[in-house]
Amino acid sequence: MQIVTCALTSGAVGASAPDLMTSLLQRWREDPGGTYRSWFLWEERVKNFRSIRRGIQQVVADIKAGTFGVAYRGSSLETVVHSVAEQRQIFKGADHAFLWKPKLRIPDIYENPVNQRAFGRLLDTCVCCTMEQQVIAAIREIDARSIKGLGPAVANLLYFLHPTIAPPFNTAIVNGYNALTGARVKLGRWEEYLAMRQGILALNAAHRGLLSNDLGAIGGLLFDIGSGRYPAPPREDDASARAVWKADLARVRENGAKAAKALAAAREEDETHTAVQGWLRDLGLSLGYDVWIAANDRNRLLGDGRLGDGCLAVLPGFATGAGADAVRLIDVLWLDKASNRIVAAYEVEHTTSIYSGIVRMLDLALGPEAHSLEGMFLVAPDGREHEVRDQLARPAFSRVADLKVRYLPYGELKANRETIARFGHGMKPIQAISRLLF
Repeated sequence: MQIVTCALTSGAVGASAPDLMTSLLQRWREDPGGTYRSWFLWEERVKNFRSIRRGIQQVVADIKAGTFGVAYRGSSLETVVHSVAEQRQIFKGADHAFLWKPKLRIPDIYENPVNQRAFGRLLDTCVCCTMEQQVIAAIREIDARSIKGLGPAVANLLYFLHPTIAPPFNTAIVNGYNALTGARVKLGRWEEYLAMRQGILALNAAHRGLLSNDLGAIGGLLFDIGSGRYPAPPREDDASARAVWKADLARVRENGAKAAKALAAAREEDETHTAVQGWLRDLGLSLGYDVWIAANDRNRLLGDGRLGDGCLAVLPGFATGAGADAVRLIDVLWLDKASNRIVAAYEVEHTTSIYSGIVRMLDLALGPEAHSLEGMFLVAPDGREHEVRDQLARPAFSRVADLKVRYLPYGELKANRETIARFGHGMKPIQAISRLLF
């Protein structure tokens, strides 16, 4: 733990310069282009935890069954890591560490079945455990095996299992931590990750009022520092150094045109997603159904009101539990007014992974409500049908495919929704403009 001691005593960021750290955090939290607003407060972020957890469980199941294979491409690991990599800029490139490097023959979990099973045990333990000590013990166990190429990048998976225990990890985060604390953490070793984690926990505790129990927040701060968006405060007690730093901090907004453009594009994606949910809401209400909007979407602004206006405030018939919570996050549900049964389920996938939407459908498909469903629909841009078909072809999603999930292109919905609302009845018009995938 020498690195941690050095980090916490070498320079004052959390001790001798609390005013600078506070200034940094306040500016960062207000920055529309920083990770706090563009990713940590992103409404879709919460939905991704459930789907990534289920993806990790599938990896474990494949390894246990001996069906994982000997390649990253086409494996269940590729699917879940791809979903992680799509979580906006902080996780961009998360798949690099898992790609097979043939010249180095790393990471050595594809050709070596013993190492593959050890990797599966690490994930299985972290899926099932609830205590910090259990997660750390599992990390130390995999580290003791010295599997070539299997290092702390795995922590990006563990973060989605235990966001209050395992901080995310990449080069920018390490660089940001070193710049902020004066530490010299290196990439590639679990021991250094665990040491950095202790320092991150200490920083997070010292500034919890401006951060979060979810270590994604401080991970985002470190990413923004390490990627050069924010300068780290000076660690020396030097008035001129502080003045220079404050001037650099003030210029962050001035130099944020590129980030602002990226954020604008991300917001446009969210707005399109919300607009399509609104089409489905209005269509369902016009056809005489009760409508449920995903629990974390209902307060999104749409027109002069909110997306959840006129919709159910409570999803009838669902008790608590992980499966029920996942169903509540399905983008749009239509329910029969008399019986409260779910008639149709819609997942809108504008640009994000089709995988996440299918996982939420799977929770519904595995429940007792599946027998009453008249339609399950993946609603996506016209050009994504091939991607939808590829995902549903995976063995893990066979139950969803058995329920005859359909692909509903934006173009068909946009062109026909008003006519269906005026003259349509029941589910037949929606089925007519959608396509059966299997």
